[in-house]
Amino acid sequence: MSAEFACLTLIAGRALRDELFDFLSEQRDLVSGFTASDAAGHGPDVRLQTPEEQVRGRADELMVLIILQGQQAAQLLERLKAAFVGSRIVYWIMPVTEFGVVDRPDR
Repeated sequence: MSAEFACLTLIAGRALRDELFDFLSEQRDLVSGFTASDAAGHGPDVRLQTPEEQVRGRADELMVLIILQGQQAAQLLERLKAAFVGSRIVYWIMPVTEFGVVDRPDR
């Protein structure tokens, strides 16, 4: 472990997928990569956008995980807030105690 890392987690509506991915890909000075997966939003504050979501009682959402050096997480969050005003993207930042890649030396 060589530096202090943080994980910025974003939860967004799936309709923002392409725009969010493009934005993150443009932040090359901060973001070297990210992981995304589908998620299901539940709760009284979740907006159910489509008739299908209303029937199921959950929102189709996207979860993005980004590992950054500590200060960079705050910088990226400020850029996101400016670029996605009104988008209702939910976020949190958590410390990462260790980060690395498990690699096979025979490859």
